[in-house]
Amino acid sequence: MTDAALAALAGAAGLAVEWRDNTGRLNAVGPETLRAVLAAMGFPADSDAAIAEARAALARRAATLPPVMTLTVGAEGVAVAGGAVGDRWRLTLEDGTTREGALIAGWSGEARLPGLDTPGWHRLEVGGREVALAAAPPRCVALPEQARVWGLAAQVYALRRAGDRGVGDHGALAALGEAAARHGAACLAMSPQHALFAADPHRYGPYSPSSRLFLNPLHADPSLVFADVDAAVTADDGDLVDWPAVSARTLAAFRALFARHAADPRFAAFRAREGEALRDHARFEALHAHQVAHRAAYDWRRWPAPLRDPASAEVAAFARAHADEVAFHEFAQFLADASLAETQRRLRAAGMAIGLITDLAVGADPAGSQAWSRPEQILNGVSVGAPPDAFSPLGQDWGLTAFSPTALIDTGFAGFLGVLRAALRHAGGVRIDHVMGLARLWLVPPGASPREGVYARYPLDDLLRLIALESWQRNAIVIGEDLGTLPDGFRDRLDATEILGMRVLWFERDHGGDFTDPAAWSRRAAAMTTTHDLPTVVGWWQGRDIAWRRRLDRFPDVAAAEAEEAGRAADRAALWRAMCRSGAATGEVPGIEAAERVVDAAIRHVGGSASALALLPVEDACALGEQPNLPGTVDGHPNWRRRLPLDAGAILDRADTRQRIAAFAASRRNDAKL
Repeated sequence: MTDAALAALAGAAGLAVEWRDNTGRLNAVGPETLRAVLAAMGFPADSDAAIAEARAALARRAATLPPVMTLTVGAEGVAVAGGAVGDRWRLTLEDGTTREGALIAGWSGEARLPGLDTPGWHRLEVGGREVALAAAPPRCVALPEQARVWGLAAQVYALRRAGDRGVGDHGALAALGEAAARHGAACLAMSPQHALFAADPHRYGPYSPSSRLFLNPLHADPSLVFADVDAAVTADDGDLVDWPAVSARTLAAFRALFARHAADPRFAAFRAREGEALRDHARFEALHAHQVAHRAAYDWRRWPAPLRDPASAEVAAFARAHADEVAFHEFAQFLADASLAETQRRLRAAGMAIGLITDLAVGADPAGSQAWSRPEQILNGVSVGAPPDAFSPLGQDWGLTAFSPTALIDTGFAGFLGVLRAALRHAGGVRIDHVMGLARLWLVPPGASPREGVYARYPLDDLLRLIALESWQRNAIVIGEDLGTLPDGFRDRLDATEILGMRVLWFERDHGGDFTDPAAWSRRAAAMTTTHDLPTVVGWWQGRDIAWRRRLDRFPDVAAAEAEEAGRAADRAALWRAMCRSGAATGEVPGIEAAERVVDAAIRHVGGSASALALLPVEDACALGEQPNLPGTVDGHPNWRRRLPLDAGAILDRADTRQRIAAFAASRRNDAKL
């Protein structure tokens, strides 16, 4: 077996055999990594014969019409694999009308379907074959050209309301959104709501979900769904969420509701709408709980072989024997879905032009429901991460799985469309985490260091078209988390598709390191003071993030910590100068103890940006010092547990918070209506 043959196969399968690190040095990907990732993609490459068969399989795929084709309306048509110039085609549009014609010759002589002027999901018949045709508008739904709108960003678990059972829920989210709407907010961006593991409440990180198709029922508020919900008294009103206690309390209450409302016609309609996907998720939850309760394998990949197959007779028999438990988990999903829908309805009724902006995580836990239910869509045996860079010199392994790039095409993008539609079902927008994953993902084989990964190419053109089409059909905006090192030209592609990037205060600097004028920030972006993974303004000014990293031994040595502190001191002065230049601040640089002055200035500074949308995290609206998550930590820092100090419906009415919200709103000076 030659390295050249392996490299050729890897290239044909979309793997980059070389990668350039943040220092500019070119690195070669090792053969072990290539073989491991190729195997995960369904192309074993452990012998010359296997490589030859894999190349043949790729050739067959290239000549086969996929189940879904995409094109952009108003542009040149699309090549038809296996077609010949002159072949007749028939197109049935989404509205039922039909068109007919013959394939034409493209620039390279390939057979092409002519351009189309009608967006939508159509059916194409050509050469005796039938496929779906996703005809996308050129761009996602965009904010009006002169609009400069604003909203809040909140961690749902952090919100409070009377009777919330110890964690933020959709009722608290609705209360916060209605309060923000009274101040003129157009939207409320929220943390991910993906389903986690009902049997393991210690797994509460929202970016490591069991399934991105369904919701975390612990955030459901049944009082938004049923009138006979018992008044609850929060047992633990502390500063941190006690996830195990919350889970026990909430699921017990929901079981009582299930006993009363299992025959509700809305629940029946929900089950019918969600169909097989909901059934499989509920079966997984019941099976997983059974395995955990009997001290069997936690990870479904170590269950007995029949239980690893959701279509097996053994799984069906288990579901029959535990029908009430399976139905309960379906009911819990119904509560979450219905209460989130009611939240969005209330925000729109309160005057929000956009309402909720959901958050779509980059991947899912390989031990979770989605990987068990749809293993053919998933990259099994490798995890998603990031190569070494200035922020993570050793690289990152996130322990998540993602869709296989080849399976995306072979399955008609079913998995991607499923999670995208789930995110947009009850929202006016979505933030796509690690949006670079639309073009490439860094994949790490098991047992390898993050540095020993490889970039896998994804069908970017198809995915952007599908996003634009779903955005257009649901009248929803799209934000892409585009922080970090991006492929050349990638941000231009986002701009052209009207996917808003992110402009975070701490990162908006010129080549010399000075903070840039927010008036020059990109129009096609969402501006913000900070994110959930970064320090709040107070925390940054006071160096709390550095202090936490010192406390948890996250620096290689004392000198590195001292250098970070010295750099922060210089950055404080530089930021204050920039805020003075923008007109957001005046006077001398405040001391560490005067951090609230800095928050007020930062809010005016970011609010005055040229970006079409500006988001203010609730933590900064309240001038809080601690950030929701400290990356690279697990137990030492209370990640995803901190609660806000006041009820969601009242927190914006606190005098200092109200003044900051008013200043942020005034700085937007909205010149156009949505």
